[in-house]
Amino acid sequence: MRRRTVLGSATTAAAALLGPLTVPASGRAPSARASGAGSGAGQAGQPHASYWFPDALPSGSPGEGVVWRSLKDWRPEEDADLPFNRASVPLARRFTPVAANTSARSGQARISALVAFDHTAGNPAQGGGSADYYALTQWAYLDELVFWGGSAGEGLILAPNAPVVDAAHRNGVPVLGTVFLPPVGHGGTLRWTRDLVQRDASGGYPLADRLAQVAVAHGFDGWFVNAETEGGDAALAGHMHGFLRRMRALCDRHGLRLTWYDALTREGEVGWQGALNEANRDFFHDARGKVSDAMFLDFRWTPDSLASSGRFAEDLGRDRYALQAGVDVEQDGWNTDVDWDALVPTGKPHTVSYGFYRPEWTLTHLGEKERTPERFHAADDRFWTGTSLDPALPGRPGGGWRAPAAVVADRSTIDAVPFATTFNTGHGLRWYEEGRATSDAQWNHLGLQDRLPARRWALTTTGTRPEVSFDFADAWHGGSSLLAAGRLDAPVTIELYSTRLPVGPHTTVSLTHRAAEGSADVSVELAVALAEPDRPGAPVPFTYLPAGTARPDGAGWVTATVRLGPHLPAPGKHTVRTLGVRITPVDGPTGAPAPATSWRLGALAVRDGHQAPDAPPRALRVTDAAPDGDGTSALRLAWQPAPGRVRHYALHRVLPDGTRRFLGATCQHAFFVPGLSPEQGEKAARFTLHTVGELYTHSSSSASTSHLW
Repeated sequence: MRRRTVLGSATTAAAALLGPLTVPASGRAPSARASGAGSGAGQAGQPHASYWFPDALPSGSPGEGVVWRSLKDWRPEEDADLPFNRASVPLARRFTPVAANTSARSGQARISALVAFDHTAGNPAQGGGSADYYALTQWAYLDELVFWGGSAGEGLILAPNAPVVDAAHRNGVPVLGTVFLPPVGHGGTLRWTRDLVQRDASGGYPLADRLAQVAVAHGFDGWFVNAETEGGDAALAGHMHGFLRRMRALCDRHGLRLTWYDALTREGEVGWQGALNEANRDFFHDARGKVSDAMFLDFRWTPDSLASSGRFAEDLGRDRYALQAGVDVEQDGWNTDVDWDALVPTGKPHTVSYGFYRPEWTLTHLGEKERTPERFHAADDRFWTGTSLDPALPGRPGGGWRAPAAVVADRSTIDAVPFATTFNTGHGLRWYEEGRATSDAQWNHLGLQDRLPARRWALTTTGTRPEVSFDFADAWHGGSSLLAAGRLDAPVTIELYSTRLPVGPHTTVSLTHRAAEGSADVSVELAVALAEPDRPGAPVPFTYLPAGTARPDGAGWVTATVRLGPHLPAPGKHTVRTLGVRITPVDGPTGAPAPATSWRLGALAVRDGHQAPDAPPRALRVTDAAPDGDGTSALRLAWQPAPGRVRHYALHRVLPDGTRRFLGATCQHAFFVPGLSPEQGEKAARFTLHTVGELYTHSSSSASTSHLW
């Protein structure tokens, strides 16, 4: 494997994240030591993900849009952006179904990902107004996500924003913030390392405590610590070790994780090992036991260094798969030259785990005119599944790109009823509600993302395979639907979800679907399996239940409801293990071949008997307002949450003619709305807020408020 410089001696990739080290002409002068709101534009400004320096701030002035703030000065009760940044979805438990192929394994290598969703100061707390966004959906193959960032010009410590955490947690993936101490060549200074590991009068490490407080207050899962500032000594390394020891105690107390990057050595120098060895072992495991939960090994690893690292970890009493070998895909994506046999050999146990550096290449490598949601997801599916686009056939294990679907078994969190999905990927060209576009504006908000099919795309047919994809031209709810298109000549089964859903005599499954204009009529069946395959790669034992026929006759979206009770083998407890659909083109009345099929699935929902109505939120109010440029205003709103299970909240503006305009949705209990102006001479803007439940039903009543112009 060729030597990597990313995060290494040249730190080329990290440099791309660095903010300006000097002030542009339009830059604002900094306030003294900002520690609260992250917008940098007053209390009514756009909230962003939180970022800080450990203590001392840089000299000079920050760049435009950047606010320099000190973590040492941060207090949650003073942080006006915290309600927008606090994740609301707890980390879901996962299970591992029988693998889709014979090469994917469970209990061995795990995959992490270091992802820069934007530059450090550029991560909005609640999504944005463009569909051009890295809407990661391949959570089933991930075990850890690092919200990557940090720069000498913006801030060194970056907390994940709520949308990313909520989407990851819904799929059982923990999310870590980043502590990045950059090389001197990119603005780093040992002052910041010393600030981080400073001790108080009692001998404690106050910034370790503050980092744990940040993670708990924001609702994410821990920290990735990357110390790369040169010039230290053994004494400073000792303080770093003590700091990590304190972090370990806090992580154990609060259920947090700590991952250490292989850069600093026990002598205090930056010396990337590409291995776990005596030079860096104390930051992973010392005489007292575990220090960090995982170590990310620098990209300069070799087959020998990985093998010795795995043995060393086991000699320490640790799991070799707590070591993550770096795989840099930022520049070349699936064309990256990786010695897969050294990392995850096919004929013997995996050596260690691995971590992708910057897999958002699947978006960033696309040209400006190609960066559509459809093209991004096509590239992302290929990256994670392989060129076959079928995890049952992920490609030859011995050559080329070894897609994650060929290496690790996928996981699922779908184990409780009710369960519903609208195949919403977390971004879109419009916003849809009950099949109607209620906003024509582009958007992104990963917190609104559904749990999506993990196996892209597991199809069974004796005929021509259709192209299956997420579609953004039409949707039932959110921004996307599932589209199957092609000239079909036989039934096609699309495996959708691995589940552990308890079902009984009153359980129903509903499908909302439609055939596009000009499509063949499509016979639709629900595919249900109460048992798993008897071995990896074996077919799923589906039973097929009629769900109607979709006709392109102007009927639009139709919902078919299937009762499972009559089809269960006997009274008692049963568990649905797999859900899917089977579609069959219907010949015309003359028996002529059917035209091409274009069929969309907009929603799938599993419920058990009557579901209680969704309760509305309460006490909607405007908490702040400010001019937003061009004669418009920006508002911050907050409310008291509804009791019970809530999928998200939907905010609408009520226009003078009584119609409603969709403004946005969020899982949080606060929302920021920019660009508002009076409509049709109104004296006050009126707003309503509904609860959207797990089954995508709206509360029958809403909270409301108004804002005087």
